[in-house]
Amino acid sequence: MTTFDEREQAFEAKFAHDAEMQFKVEARARNLLALWAANQMGKTGEAAVDYAKGLIGEWIKPNPSDAVERVMADLSAAGIAVTAQEAVRKFGELRAQAKAQVMAEN
Repeated sequence: MTTFDEREQAFEAKFAHDAEMQFKVEARARNLLALWAANQMGKTGEAAVDYAKGLIGEWIKPNPSDAVERVMADLSAAGIAVTAQEAVRKFGELRAQAKAQVMAEN
């Protein structure tokens, strides 16, 4: 194996690792967002976990705005007023928290 081949494999491994870490951070952030929304709606314990699991199963698309829009719709249906700006800000905070958690685990 040449040095070029070794470098190519190293870059591919780093790319795969970075993609996996980003996926884990995004999944964790969406879970935290769902749990936050459940808490806002007064759900605790198993009910909150069930709500989060239900939403995570629906979030197949990689677009983060889908998560924010769904949580806002659920909060609105529950009579809880949250602006888009507040929801996006909260999701940003939770994404930073998720990244710290994932990095600490690895």
